Amino acid sequence: MTPRPNILIICGKNKRRSRTGEFIFKNDSRFNVRSAGLSPKSDRKISEADLNWSDLVYVMETEHRSKIRELYRHLDLPAIEVLHIPDEYEYMDEELIDLLTDRINQSLRAAYGL
Repeated sequence: MTPRPNILIICGKNKRRSRTGEFIFKNDSRFNVRSAGLSPKSDRKISEADLNWSDLVYVMETEHRSKIRELYRHLDLPAIEVLHIPDEYEYMDEELIDLLTDRINQSLRAAYGL
C-alpha cells in the first residue's frame, strides 16, 4: 500500500485560511496534513523541514507560491498548487470551509486518485 501523502497548507499568517484547512482535514485518513504561514508574524512559520516533509503544498495566492520558490530556491521543492482563495475570510468561515474542501478534494483526486 502506498504511504499517505503529506500535504502542507500555506497562507500569509497561518491564522485563518491555512489553519482552517488543517483543522477540517486533520482527521482525514487519506493524507497527513499540517499548516504554516509565510509571514514572520505567523503563529507557525513555514520551515525547510515542512517543505522537505511535504509531497504537495497548497497556497492561497499566486504570490505565496512565488515567495516560497524565492525563499527556498536551494531546495528540491514539492509541487505547489494555488487555491486562489483571497484573504477575506475568518477562521472556520462556512464559505472558506466549502472552498477549501472542494478545491483540495478535487486536486487530490486528480493528483493521487484520493
